[in-house]
Amino acid sequence: MGIIRMIIVGLIVGALARWFYPGPVHVGWIVTILLGIAGSFVAGFVLQLLNRKSSEPFHPAGLIASILGGMVLIFVARLLHIA
Repeated sequence: MGIIRMIIVGLIVGALARWFYPGPVHVGWIVTILLGIAGSFVAGFVLQLLNRKSSEPFHPAGLIASILGGMVLIFVARLLHIA
């Protein structure tokens, strides 16, 4: 069930990151899922660097940070002319 949950959360986070990012982001559904999963990892890494510890597996601030992480990845991909 962990992989299915990761795919669903990745889809939601990736879709929201694409929606909030200014301008069109032309990628498919699989890339959207991967973007959401990678955005969650980026957000988790940054929050861990800031020494933020939470015992809850789901936290609204984590969802917002994941969306921001996805938007950062879109920005970097555009800088590198990948997307």
